[in-house]
Amino acid sequence: MFETIRNAFKIKEVRQKIFMTILFVIIYRLGCYIPVPGFNGITIDSSAGYGLTSVLDAITGSALSQGTIFALGISPYINASIIMQLLTVALPPLERLSKKGEEGKKKINFITRIVTLVLAIVSALGIVLGLGGESAVNVNFLSNLQAMPIWAVYSFIIVVLVAGSMLCMWLGERITEYGVSNGISMIIFVGIISTAGQAMIKTIVGHNWIELVVFLVSIVLIFAFIVWVDGAERKIKVQYAKQVKGNKMYGGQSTVIPIKVNGSGVMPLIFAFSILSFPSMLISTFWAEAATTPGTFAYWWTQYLGTGTVVYTIFLALLILGFAYFYSQIQFNPVEISRNIQGNGGFIPGIRPGRETSDYLAKVISRITLWGAIFLAFIALVPSLLFMIPSWIGIASTDTQLINSFSATGMLITVSVALEFNRTLENQILMRHYKGFLK
Repeated sequence: MFETIRNAFKIKEVRQKIFMTILFVIIYRLGCYIPVPGFNGITIDSSAGYGLTSVLDAITGSALSQGTIFALGISPYINASIIMQLLTVALPPLERLSKKGEEGKKKINFITRIVTLVLAIVSALGIVLGLGGESAVNVNFLSNLQAMPIWAVYSFIIVVLVAGSMLCMWLGERITEYGVSNGISMIIFVGIISTAGQAMIKTIVGHNWIELVVFLVSIVLIFAFIVWVDGAERKIKVQYAKQVKGNKMYGGQSTVIPIKVNGSGVMPLIFAFSILSFPSMLISTFWAEAATTPGTFAYWWTQYLGTGTVVYTIFLALLILGFAYFYSQIQFNPVEISRNIQGNGGFIPGIRPGRETSDYLAKVISRITLWGAIFLAFIALVPSLLFMIPSWIGIASTDTQLINSFSATGMLITVSVALEFNRTLENQILMRHYKGFLK
């Protein structure tokens, strides 16, 4: 990796792209420190574990809890992209639009931006009116004037938060266009790393050395395991028959179909966490008092299905398993792959073309997806236990920000983006060598 970075700085075009990426990242981080006038931010309950608010705060680099203009971050755009990806599979008009090449892609991107704007407005309303409330709003932020009406302060804060989210989307697209790697992923990566850095500095200041050492050792081991699984894949050999066309012979080659163990990436984790965290978020927003009153549904849910309970853990593992299979079916269609192989005169050695090939591919995908889902469940459940080792051995710790800074989703995103950045740099260097050879 360091060799790749060193070689990249030797090439002018790649070096300029790296500097542009750094410039846009700096602009993003500056926005994470500019407060919204009249907005005090929201209180993140770190004891709730990987709740939806803690994950959002970690992704935005603590901008949500600090009440800055990038408090929403890139989350609305991510959710809009996921929704559009699912709708493209479910709705035939969008599916036809996605197959129209560059023109169809531009229309889908435009629809995605509209959905992003709607989700940003809804998210800002939920954060300011629901999670924040009057305690998160300062009506006297204009000290030289009289107190503003509460509705005017709410409206101003919501407009600024929505504008900040759309600016984050614009910065991500500019990184993709002028920088290195995917801009949206890079913004999430920077947010997670900055949150972890703040947590580590806070731990060092508090002299929690044993907790910090256990955290760093655990992170290194888990990162190594994630990288190992990320590169694991099953290669299915495909042989193409020889074809004679005119005076030339075509085919006779062999290739492979690479199937990754964790082909669905972090999506099953995001879906599972979002679904299980949504009821808890509603309870904490609208029925906070009922959650502490025995005999109510909110109290029952918090005690038995809340974050960190045994039932929550079981449901989380089952949802991850279900979404892993669902997402693998979206990404890999055995029938279509089998049809393409047969149409090009290919076959899998030992397997008849047609239905038997599609059944064989479906069986392989099912087995690999099972191991990928087990890996995701392991990553989702084990890190929180490893990071709590200090409390097990009698070292009290009142600060759980270290645990929340690298959630399961955060760790997978961090490793995936780092590997993607390294691969993109290698491809840029390779393309530069090819251009020099052609000249």
